Amino acid sequence: MNRYPEIEFDTKENIKLYQEKELRKALKYLINNSAFYQKMFRNNNINLSEINTIEDLQKIPFTEKKDLQLYNDDFLCVPKNKIIDYITTSGTLGDPVTFAMTDKDLDRLAYNEKISFLCTGTNSDNIVQLMTTLDKRFMAGLAYFLGLRELGAGVIRVGNGIPELQWDTIKRINPDTIMCVPSFILKIIDYAEKNNIDYKSSSIKKIVCIGESLREQDFSFNLLSQKIKEKWDVELYSTYASTEMATTFAECEYGCGGHHHPELIICEFIKEDGTSAKEGEVGELVITSLGVEGMPLLRFKTGDLVSYYSEPCKCGRNTIRVSPVVGRLNQMIKYKGTTLYPPAIYDVLDNTPYVENYVIFVRTNSSGMDDVIVKIGSRNQDYKHIKDLKDRFRAHIRVAPSIEFESIEKIHSINFPQTSRKPVKFIDER
Repeated sequence: MNRYPEIEFDTKENIKLYQEKELRKALKYLINNSAFYQKMFRNNNINLSEINTIEDLQKIPFTEKKDLQLYNDDFLCVPKNKIIDYITTSGTLGDPVTFAMTDKDLDRLAYNEKISFLCTGTNSDNIVQLMTTLDKRFMAGLAYFLGLRELGAGVIRVGNGIPELQWDTIKRINPDTIMCVPSFILKIIDYAEKNNIDYKSSSIKKIVCIGESLREQDFSFNLLSQKIKEKWDVELYSTYASTEMATTFAECEYGCGGHHHPELIICEFIKEDGTSAKEGEVGELVITSLGVEGMPLLRFKTGDLVSYYSEPCKCGRNTIRVSPVVGRLNQMIKYKGTTLYPPAIYDVLDNTPYVENYVIFVRTNSSGMDDVIVKIGSRNQDYKHIKDLKDRFRAHIRVAPSIEFESIEKIHSINFPQTSRKPVKFIDER
């Protein structure tokens, strides 16, 4: 159960040869089964016999989110009686998209999470408390359960929220690992402190995080993870994934980026001008899925801006490593001459003690420029805090957005609408 995949420790040359062999299989599968890609190849006069290397992929147009939204059914490569599970994206980058998964796809998903958990040092001896939802058509919670089951680890499916239930479960079952969004860790710490729970002496030793970054681009801990570590001496691991690629980049114990699983996806990193980003440069992650049966994707633009690094890791893996997400391409903010992405604003707010919750609005002003308004919920609405918060912003991101107080309850209702599976902290009204 606890075996690592050999391909990740192979030479870079062998990894590339392996991926190119799998790429040719994937292209053959698409031309035989995908109405969308059959049309793309035909309209662009693409001869698949000429696509043999990863570099040859540049001859093929990108697939974009709007293609999935407009032609969703055309991506399906199997009859509907082979579909086991229907999943939708969270809608972070627009209208949600439906993905259909076969039994084979669910096995692939389980394998992905098993080896990702192994990367974080999780194995069959661990008991993992899942603080993520398994319902609402959400891929992630299901993926974690399937992966941990494949790994042979113990699983406690508590779901998201409800700090009281989380601590009751920890007390009753003594898990050693938590899987959750990192900002929620601060909420369960706050609950523990207010209710005299000795969380520092609990059974929890490790937290595997999703949805929010723990690190800066140099892989040092960011303000959010520093705040967690100051309160609670636990191991922190960051992971990055998306529904579209059904693949995870997980940190190993050295915390130098998320490791690529070369048997599951091919990665490209594309700059704004369409050229390939060099190692260490920021580019949009573009993926080609391998081994997907239901709805495989070819050169899909994820919208996520990252850097990659190819030198071997101290853990022995020779796969590329991906940096924390700088931001999402369509969430770029031009504000007072500075280019910003929401994660940089989150990092300041998450490390400000009097900010209970918040939501960021971006609007277009009368001059056609971006305006940023941060609405914060605080138990002590002292207007001295506005000046302090502006100073914090200037120190970390060079500019200070507009700041307004709202009730904690109102911000909470915006953060957690009934139809959302993830906290809503950024609203783009441009």
